[in-house]
Amino acid sequence: MDPRFRKIQRVMWYVLFLNLVVAVAKIAYGMWTNVLSMQSDGYHSLFDGVSNVVGLIGIQVASKPPDREHPYGHRKFETLAAVFIAFILGVVAFEIVRSALERFGNGNNPEVTTISFLVMLGTMVVNYSVSTYEKKKGTEFKSEVLLADSAHTKSDIYVSVSVLLGLVAIKAGYPIVDPVIAIFVAIVVLHAGLEIIFSSVSVLCDESRIDPEKISDVVCAVEGVKGCHKIRTRGPEGNVYVDLHVEVEPEMPTYKSHTIAHIVQYRLKEAFEGIEEVLVHIEPVEHAHDQDYDNNYNIHNNNHNYK
Repeated sequence: MDPRFRKIQRVMWYVLFLNLVVAVAKIAYGMWTNVLSMQSDGYHSLFDGVSNVVGLIGIQVASKPPDREHPYGHRKFETLAAVFIAFILGVVAFEIVRSALERFGNGNNPEVTTISFLVMLGTMVVNYSVSTYEKKKGTEFKSEVLLADSAHTKSDIYVSVSVLLGLVAIKAGYPIVDPVIAIFVAIVVLHAGLEIIFSSVSVLCDESRIDPEKISDVVCAVEGVKGCHKIRTRGPEGNVYVDLHVEVEPEMPTYKSHTIAHIVQYRLKEAFEGIEEVLVHIEPVEHAHDQDYDNNYNIHNNNHNYK
């Protein structure tokens, strides 16, 4: 496995363990004291662990090298794993709302103790540490899964703060606040899922990753290049593919234009971090934008093929 993917896996295993510890603490004590908001937050953390497992599977597949069926590699499977994490968050949000609505109807009163506050404060410290660690490593390794999971874990902190406020309200004699806080938890969870969806869809739909004008400035600074156009970029951060047309003098020898293509590739990878591959199409400057020439060329080829 590529060292990058191995490092990402190591981070995911570490985070999975901590998420499971946090989830068990919240769910167990939430059930013991009948505090729905604490249970909901615990299930949120439990599904953090599930999303870690999904991320581990996605990383395992994404780490495979290019093959005949996937000439561009398997990196987008990491993006698909992030989408699945978002789907899981949607399911969690639905279940939390359903439980909250049931609580409005049955009128069960939760019990709040000093340990309730200690459990929530302790898990908040763990969540903050995990989120910070994941974001740092996700940025370092250009990993969509780690960054998506970091945003997910960060939402846990806000959820835990709301649960703490709910515990204070319950202690003050307002148990109705408990299911209300649970619904707020569901909204935060759903928002985190939507953010992951929007980020992942842009990659899966091949949204442009680098400003074409910035690429043009770098390319046109190469000696021998007369211009460039049809600049396209796609792919996730850290795995961007670029292709463009570079114009040179018509009389330029093939070996020299080939050298220019290599220089363009080197300059772009030097100027923009995360470029995986650059495909350069060399063409004569006088015909670069000549539509009549293109049409005549296509007609000639079609006639030749017909014969």
